[in-house]
Amino acid sequence: MGINGFINVLKPPGMTSHDVVGCMRRVYKTKKVGHAGTLDPAAAGVLIIAIGYATRVLEYITDVDKGYRAEVLLGIKTDSGDDTGKILEQSDVVMPDEAKIHEVLEQFQGEIEQVPPVYSAIKINGQKAYDLARKNIAVEMPKRQVMIHDISLQNIYEKSFCIDVNCSKGTYIRSLCSDIGDALGIPATMAFLVRTGIGRFKLTEAFTLEEIANAPLAVLQGMDSLLGQMDDYEINDAAMADFRQGKRIAYTGIKDEGTVLLVHNKDDFAGIGKITADKNIAPHKVFADK
Repeated sequence: MGINGFINVLKPPGMTSHDVVGCMRRVYKTKKVGHAGTLDPAAAGVLIIAIGYATRVLEYITDVDKGYRAEVLLGIKTDSGDDTGKILEQSDVVMPDEAKIHEVLEQFQGEIEQVPPVYSAIKINGQKAYDLARKNIAVEMPKRQVMIHDISLQNIYEKSFCIDVNCSKGTYIRSLCSDIGDALGIPATMAFLVRTGIGRFKLTEAFTLEEIANAPLAVLQGMDSLLGQMDDYEINDAAMADFRQGKRIAYTGIKDEGTVLLVHNKDDFAGIGKITADKNIAPHKVFADK
């Protein structure tokens, strides 16, 4: 039935997320390749790649917490929020002491409001913000609420410091670095970013492009890697057959109406279903037999 599953890729800096998809298409000799959670070209770290019918699940696994390590560079503020952008403000740096940095970081713990960078893929009136910015069209980015579950200081250097962040989907670390600088009273930008995790996919278990090319099947994770990452519901063979035929099946669990479920019988995955008002599971996306 072809190759289906996920790869925990260690994206190197200098490649776009789409570049990695192209690389995986060549390695696995299929066009059915997608990714979850775009990483900026200059950033490195975890990039989830899906192969085959696993691509149909990507939209359901992006709404998970993410982990990052970022370097906050003091003394400059840029239009992009990182050190690749145009400098908007620059000043001499008197490095704050460790206690002051800890004090400021604590202000960003919990639910915060942030303004995404102009150079982002957020759509404004149907157009991506970075496309408008490159045309020198003024863009007013909408504020958004995000959750910072944990933020901690890791290292202090001459003009920068590193932080670890565990946050909700939709958090822009570039904006966070700039806001931290504002709270310190010093212009700041993000000098480097490594994504350390997306849900259960961790940096310590990620594979380089070379490792993947040398052993493509060995690094492929099956659909069972989603168990524990999204809600699931185990059914019997008869219900599996009905589900694959597009029929609703009975639901006896405790989840609410509208909950999305990964429907399976042990390691055989039937697809994605949604709980209906009458306590059934309606097929939403059906996978082929394994």
